[in-house]
Amino acid sequence: QVQLVESGGGLVQAGGSLRLSCAASGSSFSIRAVGWYRQAPGKQRELVATISSGGSTDYADSVKGRFTISRDNAKNQVCLQMDSLKPEDTAVYYCNARGGPSRSSPPLYWGQGTQVTVSS
Repeated sequence: QVQLVESGGGLVQAGGSLRLSCAASGSSFSIRAVGWYRQAPGKQRELVATISSGGSTDYADSVKGRFTISRDNAKNQVCLQMDSLKPEDTAVYYCNARGGPSRSSPPLYWGQGTQVTVSS
């Protein structure tokens, strides 16, 4: 079992930066891939970035070059650095721990989400 708690969301102007953190409890976190998702009002939840247990990463086209996902297994933490934010990045951001070490492993555990609002 893995519990996830996101933090770091807030209100920022377009062009600004935020750093989201996902703190995990549970001894199996380091062997799981992790993903960040987001859901804007009236839209489906979408995958933003993933990182495998070994540190390989992938990003949605909409955030490539602006967002960076990283993990610190010693701290049981995954972060999402978001730079050059745009109003269309406004959403609730969710951390997800997958069922295995690969980015293609099925999503399994979810955090409660943190709101990111980007003003124009």
